Amino acid sequence: MIIALAQLMVVLDATIVNIALPSAQRDLGMSDGNRQWVITAYTLAFGGLLLLGGRIADLVGRKRTFVIGLIGFAAASALGGGATTPTMLYGARALQGAFAALLAPSALSLLTTAFTDPRERGKAFGIYGALAGSGSAIGLLAGGLLTEYLNWRWCLYVNVPVAIVAVVGAAALLRDRPGHRGARLDVPGAVLGCGGLVAIVYGFSEAQPRGWTDPSVLALLAAGVALLMAFVWWQRRAPSPLLPLHVVKDRNRAGCFLTMALAVIGLFGMFLFLTYYLQVVLGYSPVRTGLAFLPLTVAIVVGSTQISARLLQHVAPRVLMVPGTLLAAAGMLVFTRLSVHSDYTGLMLPGMLLTGLGMGLIFMPIFATATAGVSPQDSGVTSATVNTSQQVGGSIGTALLNTVATTSGATYIAAHLTGPAHRALVVREGIVHGYTTAIWWACGIMLLAGLIAGLLVTAKAPKHALGTAPVPESVP
Repeated sequence: MIIALAQLMVVLDATIVNIALPSAQRDLGMSDGNRQWVITAYTLAFGGLLLLGGRIADLVGRKRTFVIGLIGFAAASALGGGATTPTMLYGARALQGAFAALLAPSALSLLTTAFTDPRERGKAFGIYGALAGSGSAIGLLAGGLLTEYLNWRWCLYVNVPVAIVAVVGAAALLRDRPGHRGARLDVPGAVLGCGGLVAIVYGFSEAQPRGWTDPSVLALLAAGVALLMAFVWWQRRAPSPLLPLHVVKDRNRAGCFLTMALAVIGLFGMFLFLTYYLQVVLGYSPVRTGLAFLPLTVAIVVGSTQISARLLQHVAPRVLMVPGTLLAAAGMLVFTRLSVHSDYTGLMLPGMLLTGLGMGLIFMPIFATATAGVSPQDSGVTSATVNTSQQVGGSIGTALLNTVATTSGATYIAAHLTGPAHRALVVREGIVHGYTTAIWWACGIMLLAGLIAGLLVTAKAPKHALGTAPVPESVP
């Protein structure tokens, strides 16, 4: 429960400020061009530093890293909540991302080494997968409630008491062996790997306002690819590699990493468009918008804890992952029928339930399979790679699909706007057209995730899926 609480805090913080952003912008006087940094400062630091955080966890010990991450995350949250200038808030969000990169792989590697019994491991990863999949929706709900009934600052302050509870619980309940003190931290690998990821995530985040053909965007993406190629080259030669290549050479893990990244591209894009659709097109309040996502959250939890966790003891992971991607794609297909007057109960609710159940079937077996059979010294970096694929996939999805939506929406408005008489209606129709076009892309990407899972993830059940975990190094 302590590990799950910490993971929930990290995941939901990627979205909890989304609904609060307009209030924070007015309060601190941010420009429209700079307000995105409240979101991207967190995702850039988080996605770019995850591999380094995972290796630090392996070197100095997971429990110690877990507690340091919690304390740092709480301090950064308090700093952000008390921000008096936009720059102070951006810096606090970047610090949150940096400590989240330390915290997240420590949490997953502690979970990996704590549960080796197939039944208990299935339950643990079911809960973890539910939190990973539903954290964004929970963040939207919490952000709406806190913003409407308190103020936007509490979207950050709320992390402080949660972190205190988690630190006390970790000190009392978690056990861990000392880190590998004889090993060295791969500094060149950290610079190359983190630099490459930051450049790519930054490039995708800048693609929406600047355009995909902007020279600075192309330069960032090219630099990111070049740095990652240099990272792979160095990892083959480094005496203590940041990411041992045998971790990603394993067919099942590679399949899980790719499936996670692709599935999250579609999921994060859907969150973005439905949030704006509910508030901008249908006129929902922040709280009502958050509540509208509640069925999706419930469906993810049910899919992870009540279906995947029970069935993974008896079936191969891809038997859950492939149908999960088909269900999620079917749910997204429902959202392609959105119009300016769509009914929530008749259209959006079925789409959310299908998508949520599908994502619940995807996340849990990915976490369990990707981290099974990893040696203790590599559990932290493997956990970090799972989280990296999720975070980078989310960043790419937000940038890519938002660009598709903006471009297609503008094209629709230009083609259908014949005069000022119906301008407001045409603009709203154009916005919805952009959303539905992007969701079509999300459907295709989700189906590609299913194809990858079906072809690459060949692990068997239950022994290979759940029973080959490393020797436990901690107890819950």
